[in-house]
Amino acid sequence: MGIASGPEDVIAVLVRDHRDIEDVFLELEHRATAPARRRHLVDTAISTLARHTLAEERYLYPAVRRHLEDGDPVADREIAEHAEAERLMKRLQGVEPTDARFEPLVRELIASVRGHVEGEEHGLLPRLRDACARDELMELGDTVRQFERNAERGAPDGHAYPPPHPGGPARPAADPPEAPGTGMVDRLRDALTGRGR
Repeated sequence: MGIASGPEDVIAVLVRDHRDIEDVFLELEHRATAPARRRHLVDTAISTLARHTLAEERYLYPAVRRHLEDGDPVADREIAEHAEAERLMKRLQGVEPTDARFEPLVRELIASVRGHVEGEEHGLLPRLRDACARDELMELGDTVRQFERNAERGAPDGHAYPPPHPGGPARPAADPPEAPGTGMVDRLRDALTGRGR
């Protein structure tokens, strides 16, 4: 994941993340043919998406709830979309690239994430930019970048998962792993949120 060196607001940080994820998707769709490379790309997409969605859930959506008149239902919808992507990522974890289920799951994940990104970039993020003070957007950008730096190092950021919003889902539903043990999505969520400590 590319992290810029200069100050950025939260919208610029999240859009850059979207481009990084799209680069992986494009390689999956058009360039990577060897099964080992496809597995690596899917694992990269999963870890990048997990960090990105956690950052949005922790920092972006609380700002959406505070600043948009319809912030609660908007944030709840975004979190539900994250839950769907997480279910797909968990299903992909246990499927080898040579398995007939692999490619349909990859296509489904790509379509789900692209739809979510489209909605954010053409709806939610411009609305938040209009409703939120520039200083707060910049502060959120710094916070998200620090969270991502910690995530790239595999270090938790030291904060517990935010409490659920009254009347909204606590966080995306967590399906049990398909194989014994904890899958990558669960391990990333645990490491980055302190869940399970």
